[in-house]
Amino acid sequence: MKLISKLGLFCIVTGMFLSCGGEQKKEEKFLRPVKYQEVGFLGGERVRTFSGTARTDKIINLSFRSSGIITQFDMKLGQKVKKGQLLAKLDNVQSRLAYEQSITQLNSAASQMNTSKLNLNRIRSLYEKGSTSLSDFEAAKNSFKNAEESYKSANRGVEIQQEQINYGYIYAPEDGIIASISAEIDENTQAGQSVAILNSGTDMEISLGLPESVINGVQEDMEVAVDFSAIPNETFKAKVTEVAPAVDANTATYPVRVTVVNPSEAIKSGMAANVAFDFGDHEIDENRLVVPAHAVGEDSNGRFVFLIEEEGETAKVKKQPIAIGDLASDGFEITSGLSKGQKIATAGLQTLLDGQEVKLQ
Repeated sequence: MKLISKLGLFCIVTGMFLSCGGEQKKEEKFLRPVKYQEVGFLGGERVRTFSGTARTDKIINLSFRSSGIITQFDMKLGQKVKKGQLLAKLDNVQSRLAYEQSITQLNSAASQMNTSKLNLNRIRSLYEKGSTSLSDFEAAKNSFKNAEESYKSANRGVEIQQEQINYGYIYAPEDGIIASISAEIDENTQAGQSVAILNSGTDMEISLGLPESVINGVQEDMEVAVDFSAIPNETFKAKVTEVAPAVDANTATYPVRVTVVNPSEAIKSGMAANVAFDFGDHEIDENRLVVPAHAVGEDSNGRFVFLIEEEGETAKVKKQPIAIGDLASDGFEITSGLSKGQKIATAGLQTLLDGQEVKLQ
């Protein structure tokens, strides 16, 4: 009996000690942060901005029309040149040799023509006196005619060889600025090989590609706004000058060009540009829902997204089956499973679980 009492007392004391032995720390629940986006209509925005590249409206690749060693190269990057200015020339050894040979052939042809003419005049005189036959006279005429044709041919050969020499010179075809150089003096170059690029246009164009979802809302002479990251706090007016009727197979977009109406010397060829199109007066597939391609997952049951359901201060993700349509530049078209305004997770799909609590970022 005494032993039982002692054991009971020990248990009571031990329990009191454990209950008073300090407060246990409450574990904080970790919530995985996720990025999200609201589901919206494709092209539903009134103003859409697309990236492009600035370039002058006339770009000329400068090249020789013959092969040889460059002996003169008067071009530097950024150099302003005038139309007709000599920019480069070749040694032209082969062309000069061919030209000298053509001169020799021309002199020989001229000599033969003069000899044939003198012979024709002599035979004609004898024929008129009855001292030679008609066949001799006709033979002399034919001989002179052949010699005359040979002279004309040789003369054309000289002109052609002179042009070949001129092919070894590069003259500025227009006023402009040297934008690129790809050759040096003493370098061996081939006919047609570009040695420099001349920007000679007075207008500045922006080249860009537009997706099929908006291309029908773009027309020639449509006014747009252009800004450049290299030229802060300044916006330029521009007009659409070219709209391609067919898609570019390399980019899956429709090439478009816009021309800056009020150009500035600060705009330089190659600058990145942002072109803003106002589609307020055009209908651009406003009934097509779209979600980013990276927000769509796939498992054995098909395609899905993680739909975000908010309850007060907490949020959970729900695995939502969807059906997709075409892939546009903005993402997948949604044919069923979502509606406008719903929120979906756009990153970390591989780490999310159906019903998991998350923290929105």
